[in-house]
Amino acid sequence: MDTISTTPPEKELVRSGKKPGWLRVKLPVGENYKHVRNLVDTHRLHTICESGNCPNMGECWGAGTATFMILGNTCTRSCGFCSVATGRPGPVDWEEPRRVAEAIQLMKVKHAVITSVDRDELPDGGSSIWYNTIEAVKGLNPDTTLETLIPDFKGNADQIKRIILAAPEVVSHNLETVERLTRQVRVQAKYHRSLDVLRQLKQGGMRTKTGIMLGLGETKEEVIQSMRHLVEVGCDVLTLGQYLQPTSKHLPVHRFVHPDEFAEYREIGYELGLDYVESGPLVRSSYHSEKHVIPGWGRNQWQSERSVASTIAS
Repeated sequence: MDTISTTPPEKELVRSGKKPGWLRVKLPVGENYKHVRNLVDTHRLHTICESGNCPNMGECWGAGTATFMILGNTCTRSCGFCSVATGRPGPVDWEEPRRVAEAIQLMKVKHAVITSVDRDELPDGGSSIWYNTIEAVKGLNPDTTLETLIPDFKGNADQIKRIILAAPEVVSHNLETVERLTRQVRVQAKYHRSLDVLRQLKQGGMRTKTGIMLGLGETKEEVIQSMRHLVEVGCDVLTLGQYLQPTSKHLPVHRFVHPDEFAEYREIGYELGLDYVESGPLVRSSYHSEKHVIPGWGRNQWQSERSVASTIAS
C-alpha cells in the first residue's frame, strides 16, 4: 500500500516542530471578535473553538460565529488527538440549553453549530440535553439553521433517535481517522460503530456529515477506502483537515499534508459520490458549515469548476 510522498523540507518541519507557511493564521482581533468573546464569557458557555484550539477561531469569531460545546468541558474519553480535558465531568446543567439559545439570538447567528463532550457516565449519554438544546435553539431562533456534531452514544439507537426527532438541518459525527488508526487515535471509539451511527442518522432522514484528520500516518488508499465506506452509509458531507498536535502529550504529527494533496482528495471524494467535500489544511468540522446545509451546492460548484477547466483546456 503506497503512502503519499512527503518532501524532505516537510519532514524537517515536523522534526523541528515548525509549521509550513500554509498553516499560519492571523491572530484574533477586531470588534466582532471581542463581542463574541464577551457573549461566551457572560453566558458561561463552552466553545470547541477554545477547548479544541481551533486555528480558525479568529476568523470565525471575527465573523460573529462560534461552535458551542454543551454538557460541560470535561470529557469521559481520552482521545489521543484531542485537547479537551478528560476526567469526571460535573453535574448536568439543565439551564444550559436556554443559555445557548439566548446567546445564538444575541449573536444574530444565521447558522449555528453545536457539539459536546462525551458523557458516557450518563444513562442517556447526554441525549436529553442534546434534544432540549436543539428544541430551545429552534424555538428562540426559528430562522437559524443548525448543525449538531454529536458523539457516538455508544451506538445506542434510542439516544440517536432523540437527535433525529429534534431534526436539526445537519447531523455530524466524526470518524476522525482511517480504520487502521482508530484504536490509537480514538481509544474508546470504534470505526464501524461510527459508520453505523451515520447510517442510522441517514435512515432517519438526516443530512449527515463527518470529518477526518490527515497527517497521523494514514495512507492514500486508506483515506479513499474511508470515503467509500462513507458513500456506502449515505454520508452527505466530508471535511478533511490537517491534524495539529495540541501538546507534547498528544499524538505527534506524522507529516504535514500539502494543499495540493487536499485538493486531490476533494476531487476523489466528489468522483466517489459525496455531496460536499471541504478539504484543506485548516479545515475543521465546522469550517464554512453554513454551506454544508444546502443539498447539491458543493457538487454543483465542483461540476461548474470542472466545466470551466474543460473549456479552458479545449
